[in-house]
Amino acid sequence: MPLRSRIHSLVSPRNKDSITSRIYDIVMLIAIAIGILPLMFRTQYPIFWYFDLISGICFIVDYILRWCTADFDSKRSKVAAFVVYPFTPMAIIDLLSILPIFNLLGPTFKVFRVSRLLKILRIFKVIRYFEPLEIILSVVRRQGTILITVFSLAVFYIFITALIMFNAEEQINPDTGEYLFNGFFDAFYWAACTLTTVGYGDIYPISDIGRIISVISSIVGIAIIALPSGIVTAGYMEELVNRKKKDERESEVENE
Repeated sequence: MPLRSRIHSLVSPRNKDSITSRIYDIVMLIAIAIGILPLMFRTQYPIFWYFDLISGICFIVDYILRWCTADFDSKRSKVAAFVVYPFTPMAIIDLLSILPIFNLLGPTFKVFRVSRLLKILRIFKVIRYFEPLEIILSVVRRQGTILITVFSLAVFYIFITALIMFNAEEQINPDTGEYLFNGFFDAFYWAACTLTTVGYGDIYPISDIGRIISVISSIVGIAIIALPSGIVTAGYMEELVNRKKKDERESEVENE
């Protein structure tokens, strides 16, 4: 097998039967973990410098390997695949995840003070190496139109509920001496919390009409929130079945 084919087999997220590919995925997951670990602490301990260096080197190697084999997963010509790859969403995330390593090299690169924020992007690299997240992303892409429709319905319902509540709840908050919903955004925030059944309790209606609206909004909100959950769950199960059938077909072809 040619060298580039071996590299592609190593970094390919669909090559789950290869032991070396699985080891590669585990190594990259560890690199991501130690790369974002410093973000969980206010104090930057000396060992975090080595964590950044190790993870940064792993990300650079991974970026180069994927760029060198970009034509394998592309429908474009070989040259076009290499040119376009750096501008693909995951490649951009990979590149931004690498930039913080320059902050370790010396004062010259202190322009990358935003490296702490860029490190947060490393968490998105998990999608490539963690199959359940990859499946969820595939489901979201396939069911995108339906999910956007449900999201639009939710936003529209939040807006309508907020508008009704903003005009119906005219009581004065005894703690502040001002209107309970001092602005429309307060009502919109309350409607979003009610729809999602979060219920922080920082803003709530105190009049009878306001409480009635809250009850109705909560009941309808449960139904609206349940819609995307059902869509994603059904899509997830369908994707698992399709992948299993695909693996079985590939195994049969290899056995023949």
